[in-house]
Amino acid sequence: MSNKRYFITGGGTGGHIYPAVAVAEELLHQPNTEQIFYVGNPNNLEASIVKDKGFKFLPVISAGMPRKIGFRLIKWAFEMFFAWIKCCKYIKEYKPDVIFGTGGYVSAPVMLAGITMKIPFVMHDCDANPGLVTRKLAPFAKSVSIAFEAARDKINNPNCFVNGNPIRREFNQISKIKALQNLDLEDKLTICIMGGSQGARRINTAATRILEHLSKNLNLQVIFQTGKKNFDEVVHELEGIYPNYKHDKNILIKPYFDNMPEVLKASDIAVSRAGSLSISELCASSIATIYIPYPYAAADHQRKNAKYMVEKGAGLYLEDEDTCPQTLYKLIEDLVNNPGQLSQIRTSATKLAKFDGSEKIAQLVIDCAK
Repeated sequence: MSNKRYFITGGGTGGHIYPAVAVAEELLHQPNTEQIFYVGNPNNLEASIVKDKGFKFLPVISAGMPRKIGFRLIKWAFEMFFAWIKCCKYIKEYKPDVIFGTGGYVSAPVMLAGITMKIPFVMHDCDANPGLVTRKLAPFAKSVSIAFEAARDKINNPNCFVNGNPIRREFNQISKIKALQNLDLEDKLTICIMGGSQGARRINTAATRILEHLSKNLNLQVIFQTGKKNFDEVVHELEGIYPNYKHDKNILIKPYFDNMPEVLKASDIAVSRAGSLSISELCASSIATIYIPYPYAAADHQRKNAKYMVEKGAGLYLEDEDTCPQTLYKLIEDLVNNPGQLSQIRTSATKLAKFDGSEKIAQLVIDCAK
């Protein structure tokens, strides 16, 4: 088989980017891969994530579709048209053999250009309720990968495969001890608090007010990802509540961690939203997670994800509207004081982990190239 070139696309949030990166990295390790190009929005998170991965980044401006008719919708239509034209030019210049997309508005013009230029494409959707782009473009795909069996009925493509979510190679390669060392942390009980790549204000507010107690009363190491947009606000509030936090060795706080596999592998407990990819990575890291689903997620998929984990004994559940300092602290305190329960939840989460999603999806892309 001759060497192959691949276009990878997916962006906007970590839920679209990291699965795309995981599959791209898997393809990069294949002997017949000549080059990988990542097509994404230069103003989004994918641009900073991809730059260190050895892929050539091809910028294209695209945005989510406004839900109301008006000037913004007309402007969006023009942006999508020019994005499609640009992607067609990229295909003509770089001649990919296959396009792989993880859905979302960033991937739409790339795969539409693939249809126009007769380049086959493969899709993956992380959620039990597939997104709009996946549902609309799935009939034109060579094959579609999904994370959940429940999504199959919503995909109009006979070549639909349940593979779980692609997990980055680092989750298999790094140990807990090494992860702690790399983060300059001690080998002790550690909690990760995060609200996804964009952050979550309600989680941040509750966590900020209990950080000192988590450190001093429970002797927990706390890794706190605030999200880039919320970091200054969190720090300002924290300086008023706990002025000495910068000198507390138990606390590591950043707007965003580029090395999330290290962060999760170092953690025993987590407080997190319930996006499908986050759940996959938390399970792969054997973490007992308190899930606080985003209440406005499309088709309420985060609540469904979180409740599924609770049913499997692989997590705890807290509604966003009920998230306050006292409630969150009590849930964490109960886990710390009940090591048997903590261990049981971690074991149940580990049983749900799927480590071969990246390989299976990469094989679909390779088969498409043949």
